[in-house]
Amino acid sequence: MKLEKITSLHGRRYEDACGTALGLEILGERWALLVVRELMLGPKRFGDLRASLRGLSANVLTQRLEGLEAAGVLVKRRLPPPASVQVYELTPWGLEAEPIIQAMGRWAARSPDHDATLPLSPVGLMLSFRTMFDAGKAGATRTVLGFRFGAESFVVRVADGALTAARAEPAGAEAVVTGSPEGVAALVYGDEAGLAARMAQLTVEGDAGALVRFTRWFELPPKAERRAA
Repeated sequence: MKLEKITSLHGRRYEDACGTALGLEILGERWALLVVRELMLGPKRFGDLRASLRGLSANVLTQRLEGLEAAGVLVKRRLPPPASVQVYELTPWGLEAEPIIQAMGRWAARSPDHDATLPLSPVGLMLSFRTMFDAGKAGATRTVLGFRFGAESFVVRVADGALTAARAEPAGAEAVVTGSPEGVAALVYGDEAGLAARMAQLTVEGDAGALVRFTRWFELPPKAERRAA
């Protein structure tokens, strides 16, 4: 008996005309969507992608990069001298996947099983800011904050009711926070009562008050009700 081929260049085939099915073929393989997430703020080298995604083997990462490239989601290119290293970056179409990541993150954060203490990548934290930011709470306030996580630096700007986050050196920021992504997430999304203790776990240069104000502009969605069987 002839075996039916069930995979394609970009994952398992569902033989379904719905765009959702094709989207799962492209992004539904394990780690695929997280690879896309890690490239949302700019290109990365192979080793940097592996370091950001704990538990992802080099072999599986290679497969996912090849599949996403074949699907047109990302491209690989070589940076000009003096860097001369190969990086992976999202295509304009690949960048359009951010609302998918945001919607899934907001939806899954409502799960009673969501464990906010698990490891978090720097890019994952920055995208959570873009997802959970409440423009109404920020109002007309303008601020620029910097965040350092090891060798990675980011700048978050809030102005005119919008938040942007980019990989950049935080020169001129009102405050620069150094620590772990998990520590910053605990500060921003934790309750007001433990704010001082969580602040003490981080290094803050500049206006600490600007950071405190920043923490008040975010709120996780309420947990979904778990109904008994």
